[in-house]
Amino acid sequence: MKSFKSGTYINQGTYKSFQPAHINRQWVLDDMEIQKLLGQADRELGRLDMYSEYIPNIDMFIQMHVLKEATQSTKIEGTQTNMEEALLDKDSVPINKRDDWEEVQNYIAAMNQSKTELEKIPFSSRLIKEAHKVLLKGVRGKHKLPGEFRQSQNWIGGATINDAAFVPPVHSTVNEYMSDLEKFVHNEEQPFPEILKIAIVHYQFETIHPFLDGNGRVGRLMITLYLVSKGILKQPILYLSDFFERNRQLYYDNLTRVREKNDIKQWFKFFLVGVIETAQNGIKTFDNILKLQKETEAKIQTLGSRAGNAQKLLNILYKHPMIEPIVVINEIGISAASAYKLIADFEKLGILKEVTGGKRGKLYLFKTYVDLYK
Repeated sequence: MKSFKSGTYINQGTYKSFQPAHINRQWVLDDMEIQKLLGQADRELGRLDMYSEYIPNIDMFIQMHVLKEATQSTKIEGTQTNMEEALLDKDSVPINKRDDWEEVQNYIAAMNQSKTELEKIPFSSRLIKEAHKVLLKGVRGKHKLPGEFRQSQNWIGGATINDAAFVPPVHSTVNEYMSDLEKFVHNEEQPFPEILKIAIVHYQFETIHPFLDGNGRVGRLMITLYLVSKGILKQPILYLSDFFERNRQLYYDNLTRVREKNDIKQWFKFFLVGVIETAQNGIKTFDNILKLQKETEAKIQTLGSRAGNAQKLLNILYKHPMIEPIVVINEIGISAASAYKLIADFEKLGILKEVTGGKRGKLYLFKTYVDLYK
């Protein structure tokens, strides 16, 4: 780590591009402070991963983790969609907010597709490109080569490339760099702790900036996919975008510090603290979910003969905590009158809250559950 050299700036006339050093090489962990943080991160990830073992139907809750990740990751890029808005159907979203809403939905779709793809293909450029294609489908970046590495120079910050805050490597070297990144991911001959490997991979990916748009979102999505692909997590339940969003300037500053001062240690420290805090918050959230689950199921047992359908509705709400009556009718297979009665019961029990205030097109929110993710 002490001998780390991030790369070199290349004079391109009116600007300088940055050509990072390759990462597929022998890395030596020679810093006790990083080793201590790494040990703590390993322990917290192990504790978090245990929830995959003993929470029944954990898939019900993972979708809300993905939803939170999607809103926070896209927020870093400037969108304004919150979790409640992300839960709405497109027709219920104000027209002036639909672009942001669609970017969040694409992020969710990209994560879900990538999770499925990992069962068939390894963590790779192919997986990353497929995620990128979904991410940009039909949104503001749809004309910027979705699913393809860039074939021209891009830059970060500044009105033009001449006053850019950072200019990534020239486009002709992107494939070479991504090939090196992929080899590093699968390099088992020169072992290095997986949490630090994904920290390096994330830094290198953001430095390469291989796409014309969506690099930040794909780079953050990759962190969770990597941990699952390496068996660190059995389920995708760790998402760092909330930490990055709350510490946005530090996030950018620490990435820049690696390039300008060869300070990979500070980036490792920041990343590991993010893993530790995020895992601890995830553990707290799951504990609160289990507590809420117990309390809520006790409430619906008071409904007597309707308790069976009430349990079905509750299971739906854990996946989709914003609901309208037609969904209850169709998903549970009951009459409109029974559905409205069941919703009214849930309102009286304090489980659901009507959020539109209108007489028609009513929407109901499982607010206490959504609030656990904030």
